[in-house]
Amino acid sequence: MTKYNIWFFSSIIIASIVALPIITVFLSFFSETSSYYSLLKNTFLYEYIFNSIIILFFVILITFFLGVISAYFLSFYEFPFSNFFSWALILAFAVPGYIYAFSIIAFFENYGTAFSLLTFLFGENNYNLVIPKIDGIMGAIFSISFSLFPYVYVLTRASFHYQSNNYIEVGKNLGLSSRETFFKIILPSARPAIVAGLALVSMECLSDFGTVSFFSINTLTTGIYNSWLSFDDLNTANQISFILLLFILFLFSIETFSRKEAKYHQPGRGFKPILKIKLVGKKALTPFIICSVILFVSFLFPVSQMIYWSIKFPKYFHNLNIINLNLNTLYLVLLASISIIIVSLLINYGGRVSKSKILNYLTNFSVSGYAIPGVILAVAFITFFSNISDILSENLNIKISKNIFIGSIFGLILAYFIRFFSLSFNGIKSSYEKINNSIDESAYLLGYSKVQTFSKIHIPHLRTNVILVMLLISLEVIKELPITLILRPFNFETFATQAYIYASQDLLEAAAIPSLFLIFWSSLLILLSSRYILSKKN
Repeated sequence: MTKYNIWFFSSIIIASIVALPIITVFLSFFSETSSYYSLLKNTFLYEYIFNSIIILFFVILITFFLGVISAYFLSFYEFPFSNFFSWALILAFAVPGYIYAFSIIAFFENYGTAFSLLTFLFGENNYNLVIPKIDGIMGAIFSISFSLFPYVYVLTRASFHYQSNNYIEVGKNLGLSSRETFFKIILPSARPAIVAGLALVSMECLSDFGTVSFFSINTLTTGIYNSWLSFDDLNTANQISFILLLFILFLFSIETFSRKEAKYHQPGRGFKPILKIKLVGKKALTPFIICSVILFVSFLFPVSQMIYWSIKFPKYFHNLNIINLNLNTLYLVLLASISIIIVSLLINYGGRVSKSKILNYLTNFSVSGYAIPGVILAVAFITFFSNISDILSENLNIKISKNIFIGSIFGLILAYFIRFFSLSFNGIKSSYEKINNSIDESAYLLGYSKVQTFSKIHIPHLRTNVILVMLLISLEVIKELPITLILRPFNFETFATQAYIYASQDLLEAAAIPSLFLIFWSSLLILLSSRYILSKKN
């Protein structure tokens, strides 16, 4: 077997493994349905769909406003602390929706933090009558929106940053006001980036489990989870997964199409960088206040709530094994990120040397795994390996324990691999495409083998991008809840699962410490990543 075939077939096998859960969910549509599914279809299924769409609609509106307005101010204007806000707003990524939900409930509930603050400032009174109750669908919308708006902010700001000043000058010459220039020139030219950001927000919103579960809202994701765990009906869980997956893949197609139409704003001939307008005095007040409010509500508010609880209820710190939680989380982060990056490098190079259209099509299909919600992936994962185990046992008398894949570290890492392979593959591919094929040919003429070309030429060139991808995967693994919650080994907890378990038991104060550690590690990864993301050369 030639080296060419080794690269090609190994890439085919890996890409096929990543694509298996998607195929499993689609095939489940043809499975026999249970009486519970018929009952659900006549009762709550339409409520699941309706609630999911309502939450999605308002999340899109809020994230569009927050992301675009903050990106606009920080791209075109210079005002006090604008450089600080440019990276600080990304920190909202560090607060998952379910942790934001804990903060909202704790702050606005009867005799909660808001009540304590008002009592401290103004004395004893029945403030519960005037404190708004932000819960249910409204609470879920706010929690998801403020945790996801950085998708729109980062992509829109990148688009604004590389818009040529020529277009804006043309608008001024035509007599357009600043407002008209924004709506007729700046905003339309950033449309692909905005649509891509909103599509990513939509996919994450529809796949959210922790937030809607905490607010006791019936959506498609909670329906999947309850069908499997509460009613022990895997077939119904798969049927609902199929419905949700159709929504997700539709949005994934919009995002992909938008990216294909986008221009990546590489400076070329005639390009004039944006000249920021310096604002002073009262003119600087509006963008400063808007960015300050967004930063406070999206990041400082939940962090302050977690710190307040941790100080007020120190007894919960002693009930937690912080060292084990740190080690478990770090263990999963390292195993997942390293394995995903290694495989992504191999597949990218396999596609490069084989130049196979079949491999490209299969890879493009398999990377849509990132669009699959964690709860769907976990259910599809269990369905696939349960069916394989039953088939081998019945037909070939081969007994394979499902525990190898379900309820094990190996199965958990494999699920992470399927979920986040797209993030790694596309991140490395974008950098790989900048390496000219003539470099490979020159290496071969100098006597380098394919392995030597890969290790001594490609890897050094890809190093910076690999580090960024590793940071992003680590961030996703730390925050991931449904996959870890469903597939983790018995008594193996991470910060995300521990916080969720405490909150589900109505021990919100106890959830503060693991939530705070999760936010700390996530913020650290975001700060390291933002140095690359916000770099002008990128």
